[in-house]
Amino acid sequence: MSLNNPLSLLLSQRPFVVLDGALATELEARGCNLADSLWSAKVLMEQPELIYAVHLDYFRAGAQCAITASYQATPAGFAARGLDEAQSRALIARSVELARQAREDFLKEQPEAGPLLVAGSVGPYGAFLADGSEYRGDYQLTEAEFAAFHRPRVEALLAAGVDLLACETLPSLAEARALAVLLAQYPQARAWFSFTLRDSEHISDGSPLADVAAALASCSQIVALGINCVPLDDATAALTRLHNATPLPLVVYPNSGEQYDAVSKTWRHDGHACHTLAHHLDAWRDAGAALIGGCCRTTPADIAALRAQR
Repeated sequence: MSLNNPLSLLLSQRPFVVLDGALATELEARGCNLADSLWSAKVLMEQPELIYAVHLDYFRAGAQCAITASYQATPAGFAARGLDEAQSRALIARSVELARQAREDFLKEQPEAGPLLVAGSVGPYGAFLADGSEYRGDYQLTEAEFAAFHRPRVEALLAAGVDLLACETLPSLAEARALAVLLAQYPQARAWFSFTLRDSEHISDGSPLADVAAALASCSQIVALGINCVPLDDATAALTRLHNATPLPLVVYPNSGEQYDAVSKTWRHDGHACHTLAHHLDAWRDAGAALIGGCCRTTPADIAALRAQR
C-alpha cells in the first residue's frame, strides 16, 4: 500500500471502512426527477443544496467516506446543456465542495467521528453514453480518447481537494488501463478501481477478474480494488476471486437487491426476498472486503445497519 494512502489510518483503526450509499435514491426521495442523461449531475446545476443534505445524512448514518456527485459530471455531458469546459470544471469542483462542507458540518456535531474521507467519483465513459453501457463495456476508444474524456474531471476533482478518486462502475479493462496511465500524470493521486460484472468471474466486457487484477498490479496509485453497482447476491463470489488475485484491500458497494432494466431505466424485484447489505457483511469481510457500502437503491438506513455491525 502506498505511503500516502488516505485509507491507511482508517484501516489501522477499524476492521473496515464504511462507505456511503446511493445518491440518486435520496435525491429522488427529496423530489428530484433524475430521468435525464446527466442523472445526479443535473442536480449539481439546479439544486446543489440537496446533494449537500444527502452527504450530511450519510455521515450522520455512520459513513466514513462520501462519494461526490460527479459520476456523470463531465465536460462532454455538460456541453449538451451549453456549458463550456470552464463551467463544467467549476460544477465538478462544486461536487467536492458540497461533500467537504457536509463533512465539516458533521464534524462540528460529532468531533470524535473523524477522520472522514471524500472520494471523487469518476464514472465510466459508458455513463456519459447513458444507454446502459456501464453494464456491458461494449464501447471502443483508444487510450488517448479515454484519457481526453477523463482528464478534465480528474483534474477538477484533484484540484478541489478530494482525498482519493473513486474510479467506479468500470465495465472495461481497456478503460481501466487508460485510467491507470492517466493517474500516473498526477503522482500524488490515489484511487480505488471498482467494476461491474458479467458474472462472478468476469467484469462486464468479459475480462476475467484475475486478468484485471494482474493488469493493474503495477499501478501503486490504486489503493483498493473491487466491485460496485452489481447484484447484491453476486458480490461474495466475485470478491473471493479478487481476493485470490490481489493483495490490495477490496472495495464492495452493491445495489439493493433489486434488478435494473437499462432499457426502461426502472428497478424491479425478482420475486425473491431481498437481503440487506448488513446480511452479507461477514461473508464480504471473510472475502477480503475492507471498504463496504451501498450503490443504487440503498439508503442511509442501510449504511447505519452496516455501521452498527462494525
